[in-house]
Amino acid sequence: MSDVASSLKAGAVIITMGNRPDELRALLDSIAKQDGDAVEVVVVGNGSPVPDVPEGIRTLELPENLGIPGGRNVGIEAFGPGGRDVDLLLFLDDDGLLAHHDTAQLCREAFEADPELGIISFRIADPDTGVTQRRHVPRLRASDPMRSSRVTTFLGGANAVRTKVFAEVGGLPDEFFYAHEETDLAWRALDAGWMIDYRSEMVLYHPTTAPSRHAVYHRMVARNRVWLARRNLPVPLIPVYLGVWLLLTLLRRPSRSALKAWFGGFREGWTTSCGPRRPMKWRTVWRLTRLGRPPVI
Repeated sequence: MSDVASSLKAGAVIITMGNRPDELRALLDSIAKQDGDAVEVVVVGNGSPVPDVPEGIRTLELPENLGIPGGRNVGIEAFGPGGRDVDLLLFLDDDGLLAHHDTAQLCREAFEADPELGIISFRIADPDTGVTQRRHVPRLRASDPMRSSRVTTFLGGANAVRTKVFAEVGGLPDEFFYAHEETDLAWRALDAGWMIDYRSEMVLYHPTTAPSRHAVYHRMVARNRVWLARRNLPVPLIPVYLGVWLLLTLLRRPSRSALKAWFGGFREGWTTSCGPRRPMKWRTVWRLTRLGRPPVI
């Protein structure tokens, strides 16, 4: 870590359903131990009471579950419109744990050193084995999780975002509720000229899980995939992108019930409102391609 102090002010947003108080307290302790200036923390109870937290931690309790992006947007606004009262925000899962004491300071220094950098995706590692799942490396060539690189998306519960990004392109899409909201924000940020980094030295410990553990996973993934394309892609790329993902889904041979839910979500994605459409520029398509992930996969 550099000896040069950073002037950037950091905050953190944590969404909780109130059912993991011990894990939340451990995460808050790991934030309190960060090097450099203190990180201001807001814990949002997403339709549930917030467990007891240390003094000085701000809490917000929402009367209903707004979904992951909706809850995080409330947390952003707690730092002023678009989060303007701080320079960067860390978004962390409530059952995660910052592995090192220098993560917040490394984020400050990374943003200060690179004016084009808008988002940092952390490496997620299992606390017992240290293993990083392939799906947690946000690029196609994911065999080496220790290699940092520019990427085209980021991990929702382990990241840092420069708040200027929100001021310029808006927040997360509330209507997504769960799944692909990070990629929606990432594409809009890239289209506005910001860059995204995956930094392997910034580590969040998180237990290894399967995404399909959630009952609504398959429906949400399919519906939001269609919404993502409808909102962000040039018209000629929409059928290509969705056709590729349909083929990949079939090749993974999901169970009959999972496939039924997936196709139900796919139909829902076409028959329901996806929010405002702002197709990316063709030069952004080329930028995504040069970064190794053209927006057809």
